[in-house]
This record gives sequence, C-alpha cells and structure tokens, in this order.
Amino acid sequence: MSVAIRIDDKLYEQAQLYAAAESRTAPLQVMYWAKVGKAALDNPDLPVQFVCELLTANERREASEPFEFE
Repeated sequence: MSVAIRIDDKLYEQAQLYAAAESRTAPLQVMYWAKVGKAALDNPDLPVQFVCELLTANERREASEPFEFE
C-alpha cells in the first residue's frame, strides 16, 4: 500500500539529486532516508553509517536466493 504525502520542494529536489547517484527514484530515496532515520532513532548508540550499511546488506540478502548444498 502506498500513501501520498506532502514534502517540502527543497527536500524533494535534494532527493532527486541523491536518487540519481544511487539509481533510485526520488520517492524511493525519501523512503530510504525515512528507514535510515527510523533505524538510527531506534538505535542511538550505533553510528548512522553503520545503520546505512546494515540496511543495504539486509536489502541485498532479501534479493538473493539461498544456496543449497547437495
């Protein structure tokens, strides 16, 4: 489910710039920032960069298929 929200024009323009560098759309960039911010607030003892790396690793893990031994 998706919901339309209003954000500041300047924030959207910044999201477009970052999104282009990360091969995302601007709405996906804002969603990523929201996830990072929420995770950082939930884990104040962790550095933000570490939170970003954990989220990235988790996304890659979900996109990969498990390896099965024969």
